[in-house]
Formats: sequence, C-alpha cells, structure tokens
Amino acid sequence: MVLFFSPAAICLVLSIGLLVGDVVVRRALLSPLNKIPGPRHARFTSLVLVWHEFRAGRTAYIHRLHQRYGPAVRVGPNEVVFASAAAVKEIYCSGGSGYDKTPFYDIFKVYGRRTMFTTLNKDDHAKKKRVLADRYANTNVVRQPSLDGIAQRATNFVKRCFGSVGGSLDLYIYLHSYAFDCVTHHLFHPHGTDSLNSQHDEEIMREVTFDDSLQNRLVGYYSPTLHKMFGKILYWFAKPRETPLADGFVLGTSAKTDAASFTLLNRLQEPGSKHDSLDIAAECLDHMAAGIDTTGDALCFLMWELSQPASFQYQTKLREELLANPGAPFDKLPYLDAVVMEGLRCFPPIPMSLPRYVPRGGRVIDGYSVPEGTIVSCQAYSVQKTDHNVFPNPDDFSPDRWLEPTGDAERKRLFFAFANGGRGCVGKHLALAEMKLLLQAVYSKFTTRPDDKMTAESMEMSDQLISSRPRGQRCLLRFDPLSPPM
Repeated sequence: MVLFFSPAAICLVLSIGLLVGDVVVRRALLSPLNKIPGPRHARFTSLVLVWHEFRAGRTAYIHRLHQRYGPAVRVGPNEVVFASAAAVKEIYCSGGSGYDKTPFYDIFKVYGRRTMFTTLNKDDHAKKKRVLADRYANTNVVRQPSLDGIAQRATNFVKRCFGSVGGSLDLYIYLHSYAFDCVTHHLFHPHGTDSLNSQHDEEIMREVTFDDSLQNRLVGYYSPTLHKMFGKILYWFAKPRETPLADGFVLGTSAKTDAASFTLLNRLQEPGSKHDSLDIAAECLDHMAAGIDTTGDALCFLMWELSQPASFQYQTKLREELLANPGAPFDKLPYLDAVVMEGLRCFPPIPMSLPRYVPRGGRVIDGYSVPEGTIVSCQAYSVQKTDHNVFPNPDDFSPDRWLEPTGDAERKRLFFAFANGGRGCVGKHLALAEMKLLLQAVYSKFTTRPDDKMTAESMEMSDQLISSRPRGQRCLLRFDPLSPPM
C-alpha cells in the first residue's frame, strides 16, 4: 500500500521539523548556560540524566561529573548542578527559604495532597512549617516523654543484639524497625508501633522499606500520558507504590484524639487547625516514611563502616568514650558526635539533588550567571566530598577530622546532610537523637564485625532519590558482648 501526501502537507511537516530543529540548535548554541562546563550532550538533551535516574544511579552519575568538570556542571539543556558552599547558600538560603521547588516533588505527594515536603512555593511552605516546626524543635525532642520513648526503643534493639550472639543480625531490618518505632512514637504516642517486638508492626515497616516504586513514579512524572495509557502493562515492570498496611495504620491512628502533647498528631489536631482528616493522615504518613528510611539507612551504613577492619580504630575510640562516661547525655560526648557527623558526611541518608527554579530576573550562582526558570540543585553526596581542602581524602571515613582545631566553620558550611535554609530537614534533631542514643546503647555493650557472608558489593548505594539504601537490602553483622547480659 502506497501513501501519497499533498505538497502542502509535506511542506507543513518540513516546516515544523525545521522550526523545532532551529529552536533546539539555537538553545544549544546561544544559551547562557553554555559557559558552564559539562558533557556535550547536555546542551541538547536530559535523556542521559533520566536514564541514570531510572537505573537508581543519578547521585553517583552527578558525582562523577563533578569529579570531572568541577563544582558547577550543566547536566541538561535547562539544568545545572552545583557542589559548593556558595551555591548552597544562594539556592537554599537566600530570602530565608531559597528558590521555589520544581514539580519534580509531585512524585512524593501523599493521597493526592501536598505535604510540607512537597509544597512547591516557598511562602506556602513557610506557612506549613510554622504549624509543624515546634514539634521537631530540639527543646521538644529532648523532653522526657519524647526522649524516654527513643531510649526504650534503643533498649529493645540491644535486646535483639544480645539475642543474635553466636550468629548474626540483619541490621537493615532491625534498624529500620528501630527508626519506625521511634518516629511513630514521636508522631502518635501512645499509639506508636513496636515492630522490634511485634511481627505485625514489622510487616508494616517492611512494606514501606522495601518499596520499589521509583521507576513507576518517574514514568508518571516524565510522561503522564504514557503512564495513564500503559499503567496496567507498566505494573509488571515497574511496580506502583502499594502500602495498604501502612495506609491502614496511619489513617486509623491519625483519627485518634488522645495523642500526647509532644506529638505531631496533637499539633495537627489543635483547635483552629485548617487540616482536614486526609491532610493530617497525608502529613503523618509522609513524616513516617521519611523517618523510617533516612534514619534506618544512615545508621545501617554507619554501623557497617564502623565494623570494617579499616575503621575498627574508630569503633574502639567510640567505645572508650562511652565506657569512660556511663550514663552521660548523648549531646555531651564529642567523639560520638564526630562519628555521627562523619557517617552523615560519607553516607547522607538523602543523597539526591534538591531541584529548585531560579527566580525571575535570573541569579548569579557561584560566579555563573543563570537565567530565570533554570533548574538548579546541590546534592549532599557531592557537596560534602568535592572540596578537598576542607575534607582531605574525602572518600575516607575519618571521624577524627571533626575534632581538628582548625577548619570547623568550613566543615559546617559544607555539611549538607539535612539540607540548609528554611526548607532544611525539619526532623534533624529527632534523627540525631535517635542515631546517638542507638550508637550509645550498642557500642557501650558490644563490638561489631561483618558477617562472612556479606560482600562490599551488596552494601553499595542504591539511589532511590529520596533515600539511599544498600543495594542488597541486607546488612549482616555479628555482635560480640563486652560482658554477658544481666
């Protein structure tokens, strides 16, 4: 069968093709972003970047680009990534909350609602944060009811460690259970979970922690039409997010009206609150999921590193400090703080770029003129490893660097594990308390070493954008008691 087209139709198709080609060429040749170094293909397409996102390797790919091109890299026709203190300050701290978020955050909406994390406009975010921030303030986190709950869950974890003596413990499971129990205590007490002791609650945790919906959500973001047309077929290759147990728990628990005064639920239900029941549930589920993955992953990578032969000296120093100061408040132990800071530097729990739009009129970022509407970002993984003057041998795990008398201000300026500015991680103080209390409880009673069945490859970072988990989703350690349990 031969198809014939009229000369007018052929001319129209050619004209459209030439017009599109002209736009692409002009953008590639005349863009002010051409002054920023980067791979040649980035002038024409973002497909290479998207490919790495789908393969759970965006963070590592961008870090390699920084190592090759420097602290400013163009990664697409309209996207630039940075890895410097100056860029962090401009993008995330200018005007209080920095630049507005891009629609990329839509893939993290909950029940179709915008939570504090997924609110795009910085002014709208500031209003939400004013409502919630006091529940995550350090003064609230260290209140006795809140802190006692974390300490009890650390004790539950230690019991699991004693129970594993003679064998091994899968840290990946039980650290995420610990984080789950801690965050639900802070959200819902007295209705928090007990997944370190309850199989049912552990199943809820597993549903969230083993979620593999990244690719499905990316398809929905980059091609909503394709996602809508082929959603049923896509299901077999890229699973959607399905968390019925977690949904049931949060929807049911967030409807209760007797939560303790220090909890987030209590704050959301205060008289005069403009949140309806689904808003409350969405906010709580968002905080719960974030609290499980970030703290669980960060502790998992950190304890794995402390257990390596090359890092055993640091484990020994930590244990010596803990044994010399029994019962000391976790925030009065400088070496414990150094260990946590170095763990978060080497293994940031949210390694992803945090994309923002350059505001109207354009801006100068780290010496480069960037036009309005450009997508710009920094990622903690690179910000904390690129400047070798501030962090010599940046790939080495070395807590001692945080105790050096000089350079403290520079190190803190490049510390980006919790982001910076008005949109930085609201749960920072809760996460630090959970990490330090857990490490204090474990390393005052045990030495840890890797199980022989573990490999370095299984502990490579699998970049889920919003979290960074071990590729094998398993971390077996052996716990050797300093003395028999009482």
